[in-house]
Amino acid sequence: MPFTTEKRQLTLDFEPGLVERYRNLRDCVGTGIYKRGLSATAIDLNESPGNLGNQLSDDSQRKFGIDEFELYLQKSGDMTPIYYLVEKFLNKAEAEHDAALAQIAPILAQLAPLLKKAGLA
Repeated sequence: MPFTTEKRQLTLDFEPGLVERYRNLRDCVGTGIYKRGLSATAIDLNESPGNLGNQLSDDSQRKFGIDEFELYLQKSGDMTPIYYLVEKFLNKAEAEHDAALAQIAPILAQLAPLLKKAGLA
């Protein structure tokens, strides 16, 4: 019987994650808007380019709101801001969970023989 192994493709990604690339969600959305074109996106969002630019700036009183965010996602199809939020908030919890499990494994390995010696296993 021939020995076979499952072949796997290894992909290395040297590009920083979204959380490292963007300061915050507004920066992530702003980058997408400027890549797509401020004027074209402003039309989709029923805003003037100047007003949209002000909403995306750090020191403006006018802020890019949740309704504009939803409309931007719908009109542009750019899901990068959603991926940014997932990476920032959900992956962190998953990484903490995985780290906790990694710490538990050696403890359980030590605990099993002790339980057996104590007659509890």
